[in-house]
Amino acid sequence: MLADRLKNLAPSSTLAVQAKAKELRARGVNVISFGAGEPDFDTPERIKQAAIQALRRGHTKYTEVGGIPELKAAVCTKFKRDNGLDYEPADVLVSVGAKHTLFNMVVALLNPGDEVLIPSPYWVSYPEQARLVGAMPIAVPTEERTGFDLDPEQLGAAVTPRTKVVILNSPNNPTGAVFSARAMEAVARLALERRLWVVSDECYEALTFEGHHMSIAQLDREIKARTLVVNTCSKAYAMTGWRIGYAAGPRELIRGMTDVQSQVTSNPSSVAQWAAVEALAGPQDEIAKMAAEFDRRRRIIVEGLRALPGVRCAMPTGAFYAFANVSGLFGRHLPGSGQALAGSADVTEFLLEHAQVAVVPGVDFGSDAHVRLSYATSAELIRQGLARMHDALSKLE
Repeated sequence: MLADRLKNLAPSSTLAVQAKAKELRARGVNVISFGAGEPDFDTPERIKQAAIQALRRGHTKYTEVGGIPELKAAVCTKFKRDNGLDYEPADVLVSVGAKHTLFNMVVALLNPGDEVLIPSPYWVSYPEQARLVGAMPIAVPTEERTGFDLDPEQLGAAVTPRTKVVILNSPNNPTGAVFSARAMEAVARLALERRLWVVSDECYEALTFEGHHMSIAQLDREIKARTLVVNTCSKAYAMTGWRIGYAAGPRELIRGMTDVQSQVTSNPSSVAQWAAVEALAGPQDEIAKMAAEFDRRRRIIVEGLRALPGVRCAMPTGAFYAFANVSGLFGRHLPGSGQALAGSADVTEFLLEHAQVAVVPGVDFGSDAHVRLSYATSAELIRQGLARMHDALSKLE
């Protein structure tokens, strides 16, 4: 009954884990979830008040497809203030979250058979979105020993005559890696030499804990002209449910993405757009406070993971994820059980059943040796979850 394109489409594992945790809680099971990729902070009051005022002013109708002029101007202001990038409103598209922005991109830019290079581990939606339009995602591995930094040589070796796009995600979901300036510069040279497009997903920009965030588009005018920069209000302003993402890049591509959006969703929520104007253009004090708390939790969770038997974990330098290597658990089993743990899905199932802790299997991110834990939850819950995991894992033989 369903279209052929759905035969190999994998549902979002991160959303599936989140839904499973909610289902268990509804049944009375006290689950601690490290699955959700959203801040546990509330949206700042100034942003909520901006939405209320928009309602009172009657901003409840359709808007321009690609976003209200005030929000496009605020996006331009943000890029100039935070990244030193000059864009005009015609270079900007506002969408229903960054995931929607990225899907607009694959529809507007990729033809069937085009290849997309995706450093691995990767966010689960990149390859699935490419497959939906008949393009071919090509995973390019990064190494845990380097902190999952980009490997320009591996990327270069993966380029073929069909390669059209390189997707960069820094800070990275799921590894928490912040790609080095040296690697970014090498990828920029590669993109210019081979005339590749670069999609730079910078949704976790505000959560860069060591050094400063760098966008590949900042390197020079040439690479900026071949780069689509994608961002969102979701992470920096705890606005996941408001569903506002945005992109800036080559005007022809932005026009194409806007045309796609015009036939799929039209404009994002009018009220959410006015809230986003306040988020981007208003005071930015809340960001540093939230980032400092995430930094504290980062150290707590990594220290705790490293203390677990059979687990090791590289220190993430951005985002709010720890990508723990659980391959040391493979082959182990509970006393009296004949079934040994054989992959990240087994470890995930074991932790949910025996520790009441929800994590996301790394196999869906491109590495079956790992599981992803979001530390976008309280320090107390992090400690409780780690204690439960320690107790459960200590029983393995």
